[in-house]
Amino acid sequence: MTKQDLTNYIAEQTGLTKADSARALEAMMSGVIKGLKEEGSVKLTGFCTFTAKKKEAKEGRNPRTGETVKIPARIAVAVKAGSKLKDALN
Repeated sequence: MTKQDLTNYIAEQTGLTKADSARALEAMMSGVIKGLKEEGSVKLTGFCTFTAKKKEAKEGRNPRTGETVKIPARIAVAVKAGSKLKDALN
């Protein structure tokens, strides 16, 4: 499912226009980003939890050439499925 498909689905389910649905989806995504930046996690009870995790710098290898490559420190996002999401998929 693409972002456009999700926007169309929201419009169908809520009766909002596609433009309003797109703005609502954008607001939700920016809220998740803001929560991760400011608090380090966003919990959508029953659905999922987003967590920002610090990854230290490390050395890796280019699988094609075998050359050593420096991988810089970064912040990665982990997503853990909640009970309602797990139940819906199983």
